[in-house]
Amino acid sequence: MTTATRSTGYAGTLALTALTPIVWGSTYAVTTEFLPPDRPLFTALMRALPAGVLLLALTRVLPHGKWLGRAAVLGVLNIGAFFPLLFLAAYRLPGGVAGVLGAVAPMFALGFAAVLLAEAPTRRKVIAGVVGVLGVSLVVLRGTVELDLLGVIAGLAGAASMGAGTVLTKKWGRPDGVGPLAMTGWQLTAGGLFIVPLALLIEGAPPALDGQAVGGYLYLGIIGTALAYWLWVRGISRVSATSVSFLGLLSPVAAAVIGWIALGQALTALQIAGLGIALAATVYGQIPSRLVDGPVDGPVVGERVSLVRRRGDADRTVNPGAPELVSVARI
Repeated sequence: MTTATRSTGYAGTLALTALTPIVWGSTYAVTTEFLPPDRPLFTALMRALPAGVLLLALTRVLPHGKWLGRAAVLGVLNIGAFFPLLFLAAYRLPGGVAGVLGAVAPMFALGFAAVLLAEAPTRRKVIAGVVGVLGVSLVVLRGTVELDLLGVIAGLAGAASMGAGTVLTKKWGRPDGVGPLAMTGWQLTAGGLFIVPLALLIEGAPPALDGQAVGGYLYLGIIGTALAYWLWVRGISRVSATSVSFLGLLSPVAAAVIGWIALGQALTALQIAGLGIALAATVYGQIPSRLVDGPVDGPVVGERVSLVRRRGDADRTVNPGAPELVSVARI
């Protein structure tokens, strides 16, 4: 396979994976316009569990052995803990502060990848992470901000949870013969089951649903969760987890654009500048490190392959032209 072919395939996978945070950006508009108010845990449950059960029914593959525990851990980190923490931050913090905290997730992912994947963070990635937080801040923050300590902790914990889950997804790979669709079903089901007792204890019985709410939940469950998380898991398995993590910056960008187009929300010049900065940080975070300049069978590539094999990460795609590994996402 030529370098040009590998680069084209890598870019194509990133572009397809980028649809996930763009779809996640529609969550706010759908939630505010179609769903019952003040039921964040029920909404999280309806997003995760039905989608997970649907994917299990389609794939007919269940985890076993060590993957029972791994699926549970990934489901809690990526779904079960992440969703409640995200909603808690959104409820306790004003404006877009929760969105800014979520934008810190790539930085958490860089740290987790350094520990779990032995991937040293590059200067390019750190710069992209800082610039991305700046861009998102310009898009979502309004006026003076009063911070709630619990809300800040929840926001940071949610970003850390998703970052750790994405890195572990990359580290563990998948069992032989199991595709990303089945892996997505395992995680969504485990995460949804984790949320069930929280929703019942905190919010009580499910609310009555009208046709509009049912349509909103169907969209979030099928498009915003089952399809979106499948693309996300697929992207993590094929390209650098770091690159995937920086795609998460597209979520607040998409939310702002959807609010402007669909809800008639005005965008200021400062917000438009923030959109541009966040997009630039996303692109900058995708530029590959110069690991190799020669043909694919050169000595540097051989050393890279040997290093990967020594780590025992048999499921990882070796792409010498790709950035180092790391992660994150938003809903």
